[in-house]
Amino acid sequence: MAAAANRLLKVRSFSTSIYYSSSSLYARKFSSFSSQTDLPFSNTLRRDPKDRNVQWVFLGCPGVGKGTYASRLSHLLGVPHIATGDLVREELSSSGPLSQQLSEIVNQGKLVSDEIIISLLSKRLESGEARGESGFILDGFPRTIRQAEILEGVTDIDLVVNLKLREDVLLEKCLGRRICSQCGGNFNIASIIVKEENGKPGMSMPPLLPPAHCASKLITRSDDTEEVVKERLRIYNDMSQPVEEFYRSRGKLLEFDLPGGIPESWPKLLQALNLEDHDDKQSAAA
Repeated sequence: MAAAANRLLKVRSFSTSIYYSSSSLYARKFSSFSSQTDLPFSNTLRRDPKDRNVQWVFLGCPGVGKGTYASRLSHLLGVPHIATGDLVREELSSSGPLSQQLSEIVNQGKLVSDEIIISLLSKRLESGEARGESGFILDGFPRTIRQAEILEGVTDIDLVVNLKLREDVLLEKCLGRRICSQCGGNFNIASIIVKEENGKPGMSMPPLLPPAHCASKLITRSDDTEEVVKERLRIYNDMSQPVEEFYRSRGKLLEFDLPGGIPESWPKLLQALNLEDHDDKQSAAA
């Protein structure tokens, strides 16, 4: 806990003057916004960034690794990692009213609507408030200008990390994704080796293979077909540019080109964020 607190002190330089509201306010406001003019900035509570944990967003194409790096930073900094993709999958596996509608959307490779995402996120923030959570790393939200405007209306985002990876590598990486049907663990069987070509640097991404007890239980996500992945990437690229510009114009966007797999990318990402992972160094030394 002390180590996480010290790391949080190091990243305060990314914080700006903020607007803050409790999660119960998120829930009420998220569910009722219909346009930017509905954002009740005057009702939002101010709170010094020193009194709460970091509030970051991770952007990037489907399959780029947002969840992997956001989860690592979540553990490093002691803040919750909230992935809208996980919220959608949890709803899909339930018998809730949105389950069938979501199943059709996901299987067609389409993006889930703002209304559904905001509803799921509202419930997650409320449950986090009840557990005493502070700060967050959002993964997969916002994806549209409207979502970004809604988010800005109820809280301030300190930093937006935009992870980038070559599209041919992204496609191969997505098609290699596997899930253990028993424990829910995420793995990747793709062994990616890209040679330097036409001024583009080479890249190596080894597979993330499962342990022996999971090897026979691997399944492929229903939306990880080449046709669906290509459509998801096309839609994401069309919609992401305005969101990136939204945060770039506010001086909050950090562009980060992944140089390879986790061993190459993690240390460089920490360097870009002015962070250190002492546990990672110790395990490497061992």
